Amino acid sequence: MKNIINKLILVILFASSIFSFAHAENMKKMDDINVHYMAINSTFLTPEIAKAYGLERSRYKGLINISVLDNSQKGNPAKSVILTGKARNDVGQIKSLEFTEVKEGDAVYYLAQVNYANEETIYFDINISDKGKQHNLKFSQKFYVD
Repeated sequence: MKNIINKLILVILFASSIFSFAHAENMKKMDDINVHYMAINSTFLTPEIAKAYGLERSRYKGLINISVLDNSQKGNPAKSVILTGKARNDVGQIKSLEFTEVKEGDAVYYLAQVNYANEETIYFDINISDKGKQHNLKFSQKFYVD
């Protein structure tokens, strides 16, 4: 299982570097938290990793990965929060996002999946609840069927 977790971390880091290259900013500072986010095609995951996390690999399904760091503490440790959100496409279809919290050692991140069509832009609207404070993260991602 540890080998699968290490592979997932490598895949996420790889995907994050691709995402960072394509988009200059994939982190937003909101008061005392830093929110890191990315959306990728689920086929970037290996079948073993997808199975281990209960994720569906599909050319028509994206993976949203969000992590929240506490920038008020030394070392910016990961922080558990409550995420809710929705995704919308260009024709106004709304899709609910169901986030799953994943904890691995000191790391905490949230995963959700969304369906898309080829060359479809998805607009994400995510609410972050952090001990009574509410934050809103909005971003978009254009997906391609590979």
